[in-house]
Amino acid sequence: MSRPAKIGAAAALSQLEGWAAVSEKDAIGKTFKFADFNAAFGFMTRVALKADQLDHHPEWFNVYNRVEVVLTTHDADGVSDLDVTMAKFMDSIA
Repeated sequence: MSRPAKIGAAAALSQLEGWAAVSEKDAIGKTFKFADFNAAFGFMTRVALKADQLDHHPEWFNVYNRVEVVLTTHDADGVSDLDVTMAKFMDSIA
């Protein structure tokens, strides 16, 4: 399997809305807020299924109705098209 190409946070952000660059590393992040814990957990479950399908897993943190996500591609040492794909998927189901 070939290593994903790094495109960088700026290139990714030009294709996304509501995402921001993460300080101290080449990554993008977003906080999603839901009606309650059940909705947040449902979102995380759907993302987990997609992540396994893509073999690309987010860094995330959850408290009650909030899910904080950071995306970067460790194999590329920064943001790749995989992160854009995952971000767009998350936006589409949030």
